Amino acid sequence: MCTYQTFKVELDGAAKGASGWFTPTEGAVYVDHPFHACHEHTVNIDFTDPAAGPSARVAVELTEESALALVGAIQQALAAAPPGLASAGTPAGAPVRSAGAA
Repeated sequence: MCTYQTFKVELDGAAKGASGWFTPTEGAVYVDHPFHACHEHTVNIDFTDPAAGPSARVAVELTEESALALVGAIQQALAAAPPGLASAGTPAGAPVRSAGAA
């Protein structure tokens, strides 16, 4: 059963689509029928830049188990890195202090 619920979030990063690299500004997550995956329903994630048109899109269709594993892996990667290392407020090449540094 489709939920007809889409959860959107603003993004800050980079993605590589069929036309090359672009700056995704929006992420959308929803459970629906997939276009390509061989399952009845999937967790679908779209990374888009709506201002750049349909070529600025990366779509992912995952099983529930794969989506939950991805969430866990993201949380583990962030927990293993120094706080702020991947933050928008950290300039490229800037040193990042560990949590215990003074």
